[in-house]
Amino acid sequence: MNYFSSNFKLGILGGGQLGKMILYHTRKYDIHTCIIDPSKDAPARLACDEFFVGDLLDYDTVIDFGKKVDVLTIEIENVNVEALETLEKQGIKVYPSSKTLRTIQNKATQKLFYRDHDIPTADFSRFAHTSEIEDAVENGGLKYPFVWKSARFGYDGQGVKVVRRYTDLVDLPNVECIAEHLIPFKNELAVIVARNTKGHLKTYPVVEMEFHPEANQVEYVICPARIPNDIAKKAELVALKTAAAFEHVGLLAVEMFQTEDDQILVNEVAPRPHNSGHYSIEASYTDQFEQHLRCILGLPLGNTESKVAGVMVNLVGSEGYTGNVLYRNIEEIMAMDGVTPHIYGKKQTRPFRKMGHVTIVNKDVDKAREIAENVKRTIEVISE
Repeated sequence: MNYFSSNFKLGILGGGQLGKMILYHTRKYDIHTCIIDPSKDAPARLACDEFFVGDLLDYDTVIDFGKKVDVLTIEIENVNVEALETLEKQGIKVYPSSKTLRTIQNKATQKLFYRDHDIPTADFSRFAHTSEIEDAVENGGLKYPFVWKSARFGYDGQGVKVVRRYTDLVDLPNVECIAEHLIPFKNELAVIVARNTKGHLKTYPVVEMEFHPEANQVEYVICPARIPNDIAKKAELVALKTAAAFEHVGLLAVEMFQTEDDQILVNEVAPRPHNSGHYSIEASYTDQFEQHLRCILGLPLGNTESKVAGVMVNLVGSEGYTGNVLYRNIEEIMAMDGVTPHIYGKKQTRPFRKMGHVTIVNKDVDKAREIAENVKRTIEVISE
């Protein structure tokens, strides 16, 4: 099929920052794109060929949108899976598949999938409602501390809480959830696996993630991860095994724990471009967004190696500020060597909202991490 400067239409469910960054490449290749998002001010609205406002969880809305395109992809998992199943039966190509999304959308189902496919993961218990956890603790079936995770609709630190005592349960929503064994770990790692429609596979280098202690959001992504080669190889093999189990098409970001005794355990996966791959725009031969397109269109996969070391810093709204966004000291960070800010196009800031990211590239990963610290200290996302 001719994708370039043709009548072919690519549909993307979601018009957030990931959609916007995919569009850098659809414009480069002149691929006609249609996007649907609940917000009329979605970051991707200006860069696509056709933009629609609609609810991604509404069956009829997703069906109507899907019929307009030849290939349908996502930039967010929270979409109507029943609609995707119908569209697949009608001959629309949907990547990742509805089957993959159905498994990943629910954290309990996702964890059971790992157990069924012999993929290493932390021990867990599944609950229909959070209120059942108290009984499980009293009966000795569950011990503090553990990690509570909402089964549905958790993202960017939402729907996750470390529970150390009974009082930590009090304000949690009474929803389907899992209680996961709290893993003592050395590092949080991630590997992005790319697989195209022909089954060809490539992995990006293992990255190391440093998290904000309060917001439970990634603060820094460091590539390459500062770990021994044998651990990196082990993480890559676990990521490949996970991707093979899903038989996914597109990108699969596999987040993992490196435990104190150097086991690799899968935490969770995302079947789309991911925060852990943003560094690739500046640091890699083929960035993750172009690679996603190559995967879903069955094109040859690009080189996943890094040209230089890369560190990504998330730009999130500062605490105490809500309203029209202002990026204080952005000129100062742009004066630093190897620093590139990416502003997502969200006009309103609020505490810990993802507003952009900054990539720092350098031949030396430790130097890049040092500059990243300076960037983090300097730039502030505040309101006017």
